[in-house]
Amino acid sequence: MLKFKRVTLFCGHYGSGKTNIAVNYALWLKSAGLEVRVADMDIVNPYFRTKDSEKELGEKGIELISPQYANSNVDLPALPQELYGVFQVKDKYAVLDIGGDDRGAYALGRFAPLILEENNFDCFFVANYYRPLTRTPEEALEVMREIEKAGGVPFTGIINNSNLGDETTAGAVEATFERAAKLAEISGLPLVMTTVREDIAPEVSGENVMPLTLQKKYY
Repeated sequence: MLKFKRVTLFCGHYGSGKTNIAVNYALWLKSAGLEVRVADMDIVNPYFRTKDSEKELGEKGIELISPQYANSNVDLPALPQELYGVFQVKDKYAVLDIGGDDRGAYALGRFAPLILEENNFDCFFVANYYRPLTRTPEEALEVMREIEKAGGVPFTGIINNSNLGDETTAGAVEATFERAAKLAEISGLPLVMTTVREDIAPEVSGENVMPLTLQKKYY
């Protein structure tokens, strides 16, 4: 099991599934008896946002901070002022869903000094080897380095979230194990977990397999 840090960031290529994982992770923290808030820091993609899970999070007592225009027909590149409280008031664990690629990670830059100063964070790179531009470990590493440079926060681990949406099988997930291990090797970072849709998780053989339980549209 993970040793939870106060701030956990999820970054990755567009469509990697980081939003799904961020919401699941927040629910895991809450189930462990911790007070949690989730921050949607995606100012690039108006779809597949943590805002979609606002009701479910609220029912569990999890605070959600998201851009004012999330899930509306207006999408402005702005982040709410409440985000500063996530880093300045340390009374809750914080889960951050960062925008895709380096473009989305630029929004993280203004908060990077606060995160690094506290030094109680994990920053996970979410990899889906069935997505364009991250089909190989070398491609994924290039995306990782671009995000790190843009966001100013170093990665501390890797999450293998390789999937084909509704067509995902246990075999499809297991076929990416070697690539996930290779990325860990060439990046010098640990492979933290392999996340799998809940209904097929029992069929996947491997260590640290974590089931995902949210809506398939996130996946």
